[in-house]
Amino acid sequence: MKSQKIEISSKTVIFTVFFLLGLSILWQIRELIFSLFIAFIISGALKPIVDFLEKRKLHRGLSAFIVYILFLFTIANLFALVLPPLVNEVGHLFKNFPGIVKTTLPQVSPYLDFSTLAQNLPNLANEAVSLVKGLFSNAIFVTSTLFFGFYLLLEKNFIESVLVNFYDDVEAKRINLIVERAQKRAGVWFWGEIILMSIVGILTYIGLTFIGMKYALALSVLAGLLEVVPTLGPIISTVPAALIGFSTSYKLGLSSIAIYIIVQQLENNLLVPIVMKKVVGLHPIITLMALIIGSKLAGVLGVLLAVPATIFIETILIERQRLQS
Repeated sequence: MKSQKIEISSKTVIFTVFFLLGLSILWQIRELIFSLFIAFIISGALKPIVDFLEKRKLHRGLSAFIVYILFLFTIANLFALVLPPLVNEVGHLFKNFPGIVKTTLPQVSPYLDFSTLAQNLPNLANEAVSLVKGLFSNAIFVTSTLFFGFYLLLEKNFIESVLVNFYDDVEAKRINLIVERAQKRAGVWFWGEIILMSIVGILTYIGLTFIGMKYALALSVLAGLLEVVPTLGPIISTVPAALIGFSTSYKLGLSSIAIYIIVQQLENNLLVPIVMKKVVGLHPIITLMALIIGSKLAGVLGVLLAVPATIFIETILIERQRLQS
């Protein structure tokens, strides 16, 4: 039997070296990539409004400035309105959480160190706030994201103007069309998630308040925020509500679970088909894989961006195949 000789050409070696070097560079500038991608999603979400105002004879620069300022003003006011009472309620919840677990799960309580929990859990609320503050205090990341978002919104054909430096006009227009469609889908996902998160949070708050559940605001905000994590989010948000409910009575525990089930049924069968339509359409396994990869690469930020990044890549592949056929 003759032995086979494997030859590796110099081109293969050079390509491999530059490929690995490119991956290393991308990893080093990952914060810049995250910033650009967030700005890409925000500009895609606000672009239809700016285009509408521009068609009504309002200068694009002025339209972009007004829309962007109103968007930031709304976000800032929502934080100012919800954050103070939320922090207070979460603090009380963390302080009483060891007792809730001990009452609800007496079989598990012998294996838990409640003295350690009592000392550490109240600090988690302050740490969570510090995390949010730290994110916004990262001046370079926040400033660059806001600047990129505004510039992408301001310059109507920015991507195409960059592409023409590397491709001919026909190829540049084709790639720009694919990117625009991906951005449009990401923008629709953004508004769809905002609407779903708001509705789920409000319905959960109404239901929990109606049955007399403690910490209704904190639990409803958690339910709304976890709505951005498909499949796993609704399940995770149900657990603390059930624990708190059962710590008071079986009736309250079962009622809280029933409310979460009703809200999720309304979301899955009514809200998602109306709000999201076919914008996501990702298989649950693909979604779960994207969430795991995102969490490994960038933690919480990676989880939040996992679904829009997957949608973006899927759209590029689909549109590229469609234009080639």
